[in-house]
Amino acid sequence: MPSAGIAPRRAVQLAALFAMMVAFTAQLVGALLPVIPLFIAASVVNLGLDLVLQHKQPGLLAVLGRIRFDVTVRQLLRDMLILVGLLHIDGINPLEEQAPLTITLLLFYGTHFVCQAVAVLVRRTRSMPFVTRNIDASALRLCDAPPRILSRQTGRRLLRFSVPTTVGMMLTSITTDAYWGGIGLAVSLALSAGGTLYLGTWLLPKKRVASEKQALAWLDDWLAEYRPTVGMYFSGGSSSAYQANMWLSTLASLDGNPIIVLRERFMVQKIEATDVPIVCIPKVANLMRLEHSTLKVLLHPANSGKTSQILRIPSIKHAFTNHGESDKLSSCNPYAKAYDEVWVAGPAARDRYQLADIGVEDKDVIEVGRPQLAPIQPIQPIQRQDGAPADRMTTVLYAPTWEGWDGNPGNTSVILAGENIVRELLADENVQLLYKPHPMTGSVDPRAGAANTRIQAMITEANARRSGERPGPEAAAELARRTEALNALTTSAFRKSADELERMRLQGTPEEGRAAAVAAAVTAWEEAYWSSFPRWEHRIITTARPGIFSCFNQADVLISDVSSVVSDYLSSEKPYAVANTSGMSEDDFRANFPTVRAATILTPEADGVAGLLDAVRDPAQDTLAAERAELKEHLLGPSDPPSSVRFNQAALALCAKADERRIRMENRLSGIPGQRSQEDVDASETADHEASGASDTTAAV
Repeated sequence: MPSAGIAPRRAVQLAALFAMMVAFTAQLVGALLPVIPLFIAASVVNLGLDLVLQHKQPGLLAVLGRIRFDVTVRQLLRDMLILVGLLHIDGINPLEEQAPLTITLLLFYGTHFVCQAVAVLVRRTRSMPFVTRNIDASALRLCDAPPRILSRQTGRRLLRFSVPTTVGMMLTSITTDAYWGGIGLAVSLALSAGGTLYLGTWLLPKKRVASEKQALAWLDDWLAEYRPTVGMYFSGGSSSAYQANMWLSTLASLDGNPIIVLRERFMVQKIEATDVPIVCIPKVANLMRLEHSTLKVLLHPANSGKTSQILRIPSIKHAFTNHGESDKLSSCNPYAKAYDEVWVAGPAARDRYQLADIGVEDKDVIEVGRPQLAPIQPIQPIQRQDGAPADRMTTVLYAPTWEGWDGNPGNTSVILAGENIVRELLADENVQLLYKPHPMTGSVDPRAGAANTRIQAMITEANARRSGERPGPEAAAELARRTEALNALTTSAFRKSADELERMRLQGTPEEGRAAAVAAAVTAWEEAYWSSFPRWEHRIITTARPGIFSCFNQADVLISDVSSVVSDYLSSEKPYAVANTSGMSEDDFRANFPTVRAATILTPEADGVAGLLDAVRDPAQDTLAAERAELKEHLLGPSDPPSSVRFNQAALALCAKADERRIRMENRLSGIPGQRSQEDVDASETADHEASGASDTTAAV
């Protein structure tokens, strides 16, 4: 199905390119013959088509750029053809009338290229060596960005500023009066020259931001003033931000001064609403400045190629927290031995690392639980809006994971079992299905993406066959109101021309109490969301909100794959099922993946769905309840003390180890002849400076 949607889009793109080539050909023919109506129509259509494609299909025009037929060449060719056409039109004197037009046109292109040069200079002066959020960076003299059409949109600027020229030349073609062409060219020249001068004001001291040296000095001063102690380090692609976002509330609740360290500039806006200061430092050389800060511990929710760069700082202790735990091999990556400690939820992960034999010593594995699971409600009867037990409708959450990088068919159930599972669930009139696939589904294997599309179509068709009472319009109005309130707290509105420095200025120190306000707004939004549709209606949830934990709280039972979703869901102790698409027997499947020990195992043909629903509806048939409670503690650790307490204690203990190392290094340096600690050096320099000042004073006397 995806290929069916791609083919028409490519046909449209090819048709647009063909139309542009036809327009150029028609413009050339109309100019040489000359056929004035054809010449005028082709000239106008040619420019108009380029303007439309600049907005609608910029990627298509980028292909033309790769064959050296970029926007500047295309517009120059159009203007040259217009001049050729004017030469062939009777009544226009080439020397007296067309020569001034040609000279003015050359001046227009001259200002265009000058504007490009100024734009490059402005962009360089507005490129900081770092990006911040939730930090007052006003000392860096941040100001609003220049209009995008002047500073970044070279092609659109040239095309738009060329419109008066084309209009004027066409009027000259009709009237044979060069006056109209002169007016059009004068307007285009004024726009280009005026835009260049206006853009140049960003190079003046009033609008010029701090230099790289000044900015780095400011960063050092801010770190010295804020004195961060524990932070989260994250690097990854645009679709991986969820791995960091799940740790935001946990990081914010730790003792000390937390900080978030990022490496990709785009990731600054991918991090969800938080009050924790964010610093993005792309270059390794600048990243090393953290070594001289008070930062003691960095938490790592994911491995990345850039992780090795921050591990080079010996004064910081590093703990791998991962973004979820499962029985997959990726949860026991050999890279984990590069960290000082590996923090896991419970005994199961500790055993997993020892069985994997990848070089992680048992003493470096710390059990901290999963503090972010606190919002998940324990097993209880789901209540309808009117307060009556919802025993007539069973809510099933099907949350398959994605296909992964290794091509293992057991990674995701979407390809082999997804449609069968969904078909079985939709056939039961008393089932409400919540379908929430992994956001990366289909990113590696097109079959997963195709199956995901078919599953969503099946659910949409099933909803069309269902009917019943729906919530009144007040429910939709309440959801809209809650959405607006939540967006106002969590979404930053920027001008289209805003660059990262303007966003830095606008996203300074957050208002006091914003974190609590966001949490309350999220809770209110989730209540409004679930109340906005009837219990009999299936839901396809592909957006970040509602989150997976909110879906857990609505579900009576989960169907998933071998993934961290299963471990997290177990905190509720509700029934769950895992699809076995690995090709193993059920006994081998349970033996190889301890997280499925208390699960109902589904075959690729969806055998076992009926029994799963019976166990949910009749507690007497739920024979795995005791095993779920036991497995929960094995996977997530004890509930006393709470996970949040254990996590904080682990952070404090690792901070203490960082302090101990610093003391050892200072003592070691102070004991080596010719080596002194930084404090000794600073004190000596201060004493020398004071002595020098005293000598100068004596000499002056």
